[in-house]
Amino acid sequence: MKTTRIAVALATVALAGSALGTTTIAHDDNLHIGLEAPLTGSLAELGDGMLKGAQLAADQLNEAGGVLGRTVEIVPIDDGGDKTIGVPAVQAAIATGVLEGVVGPYNSGVGIKTLPLYLDAGILPVHLTSDDSTSGLGYTLQPKTYQIAPVAAQALTTWIGATKVGIIYDGTQNYSVGIAQSLQQLLADAGVTVVAYEAIQPGLADYADVVATVEGFEPDVIYADVYAPEGALIAKAMHESASEAACLADYSSFDDTYITNAGIEVAMSCPVVGVPAPGDFLGSQSYVQVYTDAFGEAPGAWSPYTYDSVRFLVAGINGAKATDLASVKAVLDQVKGWTGWTGDVAIDPATGDRNPAT
Repeated sequence: MKTTRIAVALATVALAGSALGTTTIAHDDNLHIGLEAPLTGSLAELGDGMLKGAQLAADQLNEAGGVLGRTVEIVPIDDGGDKTIGVPAVQAAIATGVLEGVVGPYNSGVGIKTLPLYLDAGILPVHLTSDDSTSGLGYTLQPKTYQIAPVAAQALTTWIGATKVGIIYDGTQNYSVGIAQSLQQLLADAGVTVVAYEAIQPGLADYADVVATVEGFEPDVIYADVYAPEGALIAKAMHESASEAACLADYSSFDDTYITNAGIEVAMSCPVVGVPAPGDFLGSQSYVQVYTDAFGEAPGAWSPYTYDSVRFLVAGINGAKATDLASVKAVLDQVKGWTGWTGDVAIDPATGDRNPAT
């Protein structure tokens, strides 16, 4: 399968910080859909899977004749998982004047800043952010905090049977803070005591000290409400300390990098609350095979979501026979029973969220 171009020469405006170097956009007749993701930094492996999922969707659409007679062009926008990188990158992409839709971003703290920029410019985003504050800022096919926290609470109470829980959370990320707050209340409602509630700074080389502090409160379970790089290090610290507490990692650690950084043995000792893996969705084997044939590797954790997000956005464009935000939104607000790699999709028009979530 030929892969779609993800950067075109002849452009007038460069996008800041692309993992592929200076990414440019041609002013042509193509349908340009941005893919905002952490293409560099500690989450770059995750971002690469996002980009390839979107690219695969574009390839298939183009092989079937494109969209409204136009070729789909995926434009990578690297936000580095950081709003200070993401905001200028998105502003540069918008300034080209050619984007007619966007998939992403992934990080909620970035999305809170960049999603309003797209909407103000009349560009409809289908994002992968989970923080509840991003509900209503376009659409999403993945779960939100209000859908994730009850599942995490159920895992801690019903599955593990915890009575005392220690929570370690990333105090710099909107999503992680929101989950920690929601989980604390849900556990209290269930009669479970949160014996420790410790914020961390991401990017450190080791979290043994914070793990030791939380273990000192003798929890039944330590819940690692952090992203994959930190989740792997916390799981390692617990494994090396031979902790008597069980370990459970949050949805934000649901990524291939969690396993590669932690190692199989450590990762298996600290399971992750997450969505189905790419090959676990009903009827997913054909999608996995096509992706593997195209890129010579297995899909990333979030490849199915960006693949579906591109096709979902295009379904709105085809239904509206237009690309302007209002027309496409009028179509997507009514979606019920749309089916993709991640299963059936129904949209809550009040929020743009998928309900029920995966």
